[in-house]
Amino acid sequence: MKIAIITGGSRGLGKSMSLRLAEKGHDIILTYNSKKAEAEAVVAQIEKTGRKAVALQVDASDHKSFKAFSENVKNALKDTWQRKDFDFLVNNAGIGVHATFMETTVEQFDQLMNIHLKGTFFLTQKLLPLMKDGGRIVNLSSGLARFSLPGYAAYAAMKGGIEVLTRYMAKELGPRRITVNVVAPGAIETDFGGGTVRDNKQINDFIASQTALGRVGLPDDIGGAVASLLSDDSGWINGQRVEVSGGISL
Repeated sequence: MKIAIITGGSRGLGKSMSLRLAEKGHDIILTYNSKKAEAEAVVAQIEKTGRKAVALQVDASDHKSFKAFSENVKNALKDTWQRKDFDFLVNNAGIGVHATFMETTVEQFDQLMNIHLKGTFFLTQKLLPLMKDGGRIVNLSSGLARFSLPGYAAYAAMKGGIEVLTRYMAKELGPRRITVNVVAPGAIETDFGGGTVRDNKQINDFIASQTALGRVGLPDDIGGAVASLLSDDSGWINGQRVEVSGGISL
């Protein structure tokens, strides 16, 4: 049994990742920002499978709170598992902002930077002392870092930063045998960004038409891929970008 920390695990992709990893026999610490009830519902769902799970609050945009959060993780490990360390970290928490390059505000840019890039950087930094040597880290990017759609300049720029950061993390954490990879989802039917991909049939149909497998992605497509990347069979994959998009914009 291994313990995975999944940020933003109360809904969408993070919820799917949490449930799929639990199916594989792992225990879960999932984080939420404001949706405590949703997070606790995921915990209950995991516990029904016979695995252990804990939900902890953290605001991924507030780097000053990360030290206190790492203490909460430390206490949860001790109280629930009688352990001092965990095995996997999935930096999944994020938001979507749609604004053209000319209309993007400083506030929107800073919010995206704080959550996606700064948050991933410094939250991982604070949690690494608690991670077991030989552990795994998965960061989340986006297909939008490879292909370009108007309205996502700031968001995609952060994800481009995550992809570079992932390679550097893999290089520097190599002596601890910690692998670091990045998963880049394509468009997925979730409530992300107001649920546009899921609820707008015109956008959904367009994305499906641009995808080799002929449909829009579902949360379990990503949850399953992350679980696979964290399996024993994937231990020699390191510093890589894995796009999970059904072949969009090939």
